[in-house]
Amino acid sequence: MKRIKTILVASTLALSLSATAKAADIVDTVAAKPEFSILAKMIKQADLGATLKGKGPFTVFAPTDEAFKKWPEGELALFLNPAKKKHLVRLLKTHVISGAVASSDLAGKTTDAKNVEGTVLKVDGTDGVKIEKSKVTQADIKVDNGVIHVIDVPLLPKAYRGSF
Repeated sequence: MKRIKTILVASTLALSLSATAKAADIVDTVAAKPEFSILAKMIKQADLGATLKGKGPFTVFAPTDEAFKKWPEGELALFLNPAKKKHLVRLLKTHVISGAVASSDLAGKTTDAKNVEGTVLKVDGTDGVKIEKSKVTQADIKVDNGVIHVIDVPLLPKAYRGSF
C-alpha cells in the first residue's frame, strides 16, 4: 500500500510539473544555444523577441555564429549599428516564413517561399535543402511555436545589398 501511495504521489507531481513547464519557443531555443549568440543578440536588438515568442507557427532559418563569420568584414557591424535597426529587422524577417515547414515537406522539390519580410526565397530540396545560397546543416529543431533549420550562411535581404 505504501508503494502504491508513493507511486501516486510521484505521478501527480510529475504531471503537475509537466503541465506547468513551458515548452521552448524559438527565442528561448536560440538563446539557450551558444552557437546562436549573434542571432540571439540580433533578435533582442531588433525587438522581435515578443513576435518570435508568439503563437506562430513560424519556420526560422537560423544562421550560427560561424555562418555570420562568412560575411564580408564589417557587414555584421552594419546590421548591429543601432542607427540601422530597420535594416536589422528586415534581415531577421528574411529568415522567417509563416507556418511550420519540416524538411520532409521540402524533400525532392524546388519551390518559392515568401518570408515575413515580404520577399521570395528560392528553396531547393532536391539534394538536402538549400535556401537561396544557404545550406541547411541541421533540420527540424521542433519548438512549441514552429521549427528551426540551421543554415550555414545568413540570408541577406536583396534590397539592402550595398545600400548602407
